[in-house]
Amino acid sequence: MELTDYDFGIAAIDSGYGRPRLNAIHLIVEGDRAALVDTGVNSSVPRVLAALAAKGLAPEQVEYVFLTHVHLDHAGGAGELMRQLPRARLTVHPRGARHMADPSRLLAGTVAVYGEAATRKIYGTVIPVAPERIVETPEGTVLALGQREFRFLDTPGHARHHVAIVDGRSGHVFTGDTFGLSYRELDCGGRQFVIPTTSPVQFDPEAAIRSVGRIAALAPPAIYVTHYSQVRDIPRLASDMRRLIEAHAALAHAARDAGAGRAERLRAGVERIVLEEARRQGWALRDDEILAVLGGDIELNAQGLACWLDAAA
Repeated sequence: MELTDYDFGIAAIDSGYGRPRLNAIHLIVEGDRAALVDTGVNSSVPRVLAALAAKGLAPEQVEYVFLTHVHLDHAGGAGELMRQLPRARLTVHPRGARHMADPSRLLAGTVAVYGEAATRKIYGTVIPVAPERIVETPEGTVLALGQREFRFLDTPGHARHHVAIVDGRSGHVFTGDTFGLSYRELDCGGRQFVIPTTSPVQFDPEAAIRSVGRIAALAPPAIYVTHYSQVRDIPRLASDMRRLIEAHAALAHAARDAGAGRAERLRAGVERIVLEEARRQGWALRDDEILAVLGGDIELNAQGLACWLDAAA
């Protein structure tokens, strides 16, 4: 269990999903109370419980589990985690609430992307959450953890059921996937970098750019992305996100009529965008090392662009 501490009682728990420092669950401690942001998958639950113990917290002291959205790498462990947190309530965008109470359609959508065998291997049995423990968080919802307030923003673009969570004490924002991916392996010269995630099935570039701009306009000192954890220098990263979202959309438009070769053209195009970004930003890794870190995301981004084209057809 890897636990990274930040200021204001915020810590990142490595969920254990995929590879080290791929997927963060964030823990917020306020006095004798706690909240979690996202859950990872079922196998992440022991790591969360170990992190609570390391902080001297009992499971009963967790009051909220905040979901940024219900994709299974963020919410697949919600049902199992809620079994272990007897007082917690699960918060979720209104569009996602039904999928937490009945995850069958969510699971079916994941199977469509990854296949049945891989889905079962990675996510196991996705357990429903009792409806009475679910709190819907539409735009403007404010919830309190003791004297500390959290405000929920509707931030579509990656998914229509996505929220960002503004911490009133620190001014920091938990953005799930809306503010992109920022893997620590790519850090260079004290700088961090972002790549948008356009993965299936609800990518909307115009909405994504609006959401990034809305978050950046808050001027947060730090943002916490799920993949992976704290980033700073937000104006620069927001500018990069807008430029890269536009590049992905332009790639999709150019490949729209590519016929049977469209999938490969999209995949190769996303790879090209990533490697061009590496050279633009001066990443220290070799191309093969970059592709080892981002290869899965390149494939998913290509699939997401294809879904976007199909939906617009």
